[in-house]
This record gives sequence, C-alpha cells and structure tokens, in this order.
Amino acid sequence: MLNAMRDHHAARAELRGDCERCFGLCCVALPFAASADFAVGKAAGTPCRNLGEDHRCGIHARLRQQGFTGCTVYDCFGAGQQVSQVTFGGKGWRAGPPEHARRMFEVFPVVRQLHELLWYLTEALTLPAARPVHAGLRRALGRTRELAGGTPEQLAALDVAAHRQEVNVLLLRTSELARAGVRGRRKDRRGADLMGARLKGADLRGTSLRGACLIAADLTGADLRGADLIGADLRDADLTDADLTGAFFLTQPQLNAARGSAGTRLPGSVARPGHWTAQL
Repeated sequence: MLNAMRDHHAARAELRGDCERCFGLCCVALPFAASADFAVGKAAGTPCRNLGEDHRCGIHARLRQQGFTGCTVYDCFGAGQQVSQVTFGGKGWRAGPPEHARRMFEVFPVVRQLHELLWYLTEALTLPAARPVHAGLRRALGRTRELAGGTPEQLAALDVAAHRQEVNVLLLRTSELARAGVRGRRKDRRGADLMGARLKGADLRGTSLRGACLIAADLTGADLRGADLIGADLRDADLTDADLTGAFFLTQPQLNAARGSAGTRLPGSVARPGHWTAQL
C-alpha cells in the first residue's frame, strides 16, 4: 500500500509543469488574444514578448499586475518538460532549423492533452468506488503513457480526439461509481450554463458538473463534496468557504482561475492558489 501511494505521488509530480526543464513552449507554441486575460495578443509559434533568451518569463512575479492573468491559470500537466527533454531529447526550438521548431510547437498541444488524460486516469485509480473499472483504467493509463512517449512523427499523426473519447467512456463510468455513494438524489448538471449563477450555500453533493459553465458563479459556502468537476469552467467563480472535499477530476488550472479563501476546503490532489491568500 505504501509503495502504491509513493508511485501515485511520483506519477502526479511528473504531471505538473516544471518550467526549469522546458523551453518555454507554452509561451511560444500557443496563441492568445488581447483580452481581460492577456494584455496583448500573439500568434501560435511566435514567442511572447516577455520570454527571455533563457526561456524564462521576464515578468513571472508580476503577471497578474501586468495583465497576464491567463498565464497564471495555465498548466501544461508536465507536457512542457516531456516534449523538451524526452520527445526532442533536450534540443530546444532555437537550436535547430525552422522545421524542428515547427514540429515541436505542433506536438506540444497533443502531449498536453495526453498528459491531462493521464492526470484524470491517475486520479480515477485512487477512487475505491471505481474498483470495478480499475483494470480498464490501468490499461488506458498504460496506453496513454505509450502514446505520450511517441516520436514527433507519431504524435503529429495521432488522432488524439479519438483516444480522448475512448478514455472518456471509462471516466464517465468512474464518475457514476464514485457519485453512487453520495446520499440523496445525485444531480446531473453536465454542460449546464451556470454563468453568474447564485449558488451560495447550494447542496451540490455528488453532482455531475462535467463541462458546466460556472464563470463568475457565486458558490460561497456551497457543498461540492463528491462532485465531478471534469472540464467545469470555474473562471472567477467564488469558492469562498465552499467544501470541495472529495470532489474529483478537479485540476490546478481550474482552481487557479477561481476565487477562494482560507476557509475553502479542497481535495488533496490540488494546492490552495497563492493569489487567494493575497485577496484576503
């Protein structure tokens, strides 16, 4: 049991972005538009104006103040170091011909999707209620790891959407099993438009909020224990004093995009965002 927990924590560690081992791929490969999240826009494959020659952000400590909140809520799930150090063997995009850089930028979003699936699959295997599908989850985990470790050519040719769909069948079943143990009627709010909804103190225990839009929703003091939050949009949602104990498929980027407090109760898979403390 102890070894299993160590393996789990080690796997999770590799699924968190490590900028020290990356060539600033998210700052180059991805496009973003000038908006409330980004002070300026840029095209895919174009380095952000704040990216230095050392592949480090020149305003990392002041991103929010400088109008780059979008950067502070992004996480590559470890895809950056995987592509930089494994897929391309430590050869940066500045070190080769244009084709080398182009292929690196093409592969990065693919690996990011695969690593996000690895995060969900790893978490699913920690849920005792999902034991009936653990065998299938382990096979999917192994297959996803195999795909993420492919060559640049294999990754570029991968139909990642089809693989996501296959894994999603297992994750849906995991959700059903995990929420079945929650007492009372379990709500299904998959894909619900709850933008700006007044849900203060709401009983959302065991609710499926998969893909729900909760932008700027008031979830102050809400009970989200055992809720499925995969893909839920929590940008600017107020989680002050909310209880997310046992909520699953919650990622750090989702949490970083929300607002909360010292009284917000969180599952052990995520960390309390630093800017929550700054808001107090």
